[in-house]
Amino acid sequence: MLNIGLLIIRLVIGVLFIGHGAQKLFGWFGGYGLKGTGGWFESIGMKPGVTMALFAGLAEFIGGILFALGLLTPIAGIMIAGTMVMAIVRVHGPNGLWATANGYEYNLTVLAIAIGIALTGPGQYALDAFLF
Repeated sequence: MLNIGLLIIRLVIGVLFIGHGAQKLFGWFGGYGLKGTGGWFESIGMKPGVTMALFAGLAEFIGGILFALGLLTPIAGIMIAGTMVMAIVRVHGPNGLWATANGYEYNLTVLAIAIGIALTGPGQYALDAFLF
């Protein structure tokens, strides 16, 4: 049952991050693409905005794919965790903990999941289990 639980966690978080990355990179799922996300990044002091949006989008998209597949899981976890640390520091941190006030509650939850899976491993139903 542990391995099924790890699979469910990896799939949900991984697929959500594929979506978040696709929003930034391609404007899919209601996102604004590189130009729109880059403009917003510039507005919060992250410059150059389009480059930062590209890095964030790639980390989320590629990290999400790797996390869902359980491939290079520690690297995938670090990629996802890194985007969450930046979201906390640059966007949500000043608003406090709770998501109801646009705080970092969600980001901290995902950060804990990504680091937890990176440290414990992806489980039996992962490409890492077959390859390494």
